[in-house]
Amino acid sequence: MEKKKVLILGAAGRDFHNFNTYYRDNEEFEVVAFTATQIPGIDGKKYPAELAGKLYPNGIAILSEENFGKLIDEHKIDQVVLAYSDLPHQYVMERAAIANAHGADFVLLGPSKTMVKSSKPVISICAVRTGCGKSQTTRRVLDILREKGKRVVSIRHPMPYGDLVKQKVQRYANYSDLDKHECTIEEREEYEPHIDRKAVIYAGVDYEAILREAEKEDVDVIIWDGGNNDFSFYKTDLYITVTDPHRAGHETTYYPGFANLMMADVIVINKEETASPEDIDIVRQNIAKFNPSAVVVDGASPITIEGGKSSEIKGKRVLVVEDGPTLTHGGMRYGAGWVAAKKFGAAEIVDPRPYAVGSLISTYEKYSHLDQILPAMGYGEKQMKELEETINKADVDLVIIGTPIDLRRVIDIKKPAVRIGYELQEIGKPDLEDVIDDFLKKHNI
Repeated sequence: MEKKKVLILGAAGRDFHNFNTYYRDNEEFEVVAFTATQIPGIDGKKYPAELAGKLYPNGIAILSEENFGKLIDEHKIDQVVLAYSDLPHQYVMERAAIANAHGADFVLLGPSKTMVKSSKPVISICAVRTGCGKSQTTRRVLDILREKGKRVVSIRHPMPYGDLVKQKVQRYANYSDLDKHECTIEEREEYEPHIDRKAVIYAGVDYEAILREAEKEDVDVIIWDGGNNDFSFYKTDLYITVTDPHRAGHETTYYPGFANLMMADVIVINKEETASPEDIDIVRQNIAKFNPSAVVVDGASPITIEGGKSSEIKGKRVLVVEDGPTLTHGGMRYGAGWVAAKKFGAAEIVDPRPYAVGSLISTYEKYSHLDQILPAMGYGEKQMKELEETINKADVDLVIIGTPIDLRRVIDIKKPAVRIGYELQEIGKPDLEDVIDDFLKKHNI
């Protein structure tokens, strides 16, 4: 029987996972290529033969998604698989229409075909959009479990933008591991908080291989630390989804975040301390409509300032640097650093665009909603240097670092700087400790 030819639209994460779990050893299909978007510098590479399996001795090309309709025609593609996240439903259906117009089927692989079963209980933390607060929710769940004496290993959604063979399975337990694996800023933002807690976190490319290594640890529970608004790679015993009332309504209009909303056992409404009551109510109404059986946890992410000195910000002209993915494909106009600048009386939040260099110039062209914020784009060494140069060129009194890690560890900021922090705090009952207690009792842990 002639094999069906497949094109997988991706962004170096879900696409590789879908291939590994469903297509890699499946002789009904021939995956002709992956495409790349969202993440710079991926297209033009290959998914290597060492990871692609016996059916692909030459590996698989990674091409630009731009004009993928032409690829369908050239390669007589039968099936187009969309495999990345944080996408408006309109965008998803535009890709479906392009695929259909060129004669191909359009496919969204679901949990039953892509979730891997663990021998350990799994808690997944996912979200309806990038930047809702998955990371601080993961840290909170980790802290609760460890306070109760439980042994925990976390596994993070993929961010493999370098040598994919070397990145097949990565284990992070100390800061030297970050250097060993040549981590980007985005990777460090997710791994360092776990290392700070003397906790182990895994990541990489092959998530069944990663899971099997994590299971060898002396561990009671595995935490899935999700990325973007993707759904979990693992079959899950407790599914926690984080929502953001600053983007009320997005919980039902983005793929696959809407699926996360409906799959959740527990839904956290985060950032309530800075959101309007009307927007919080919109989120509550959508939860009640689409997942009325979910436990709802109210939460806040209050801002802290390094050293506790808000006077360092008052009256200053400031440059605000925020988490890159939250601002770019997450669509946020601001983050914790911007909120701190407003709250603590900065004289001016300086427009960073005149100081942008290199790829940051094109980032601002692509994401035109950004006008007062510098996204911490750091997908590779070159981009990290461009970020460093942009910051140091800016005519400001103070740099406010609103990223999940201290950028001063990885780039040389020659100006006075202060770091903003944020951790999840639950409001009222039920809280996450109640949820975890029920989970531990149910699974006899």
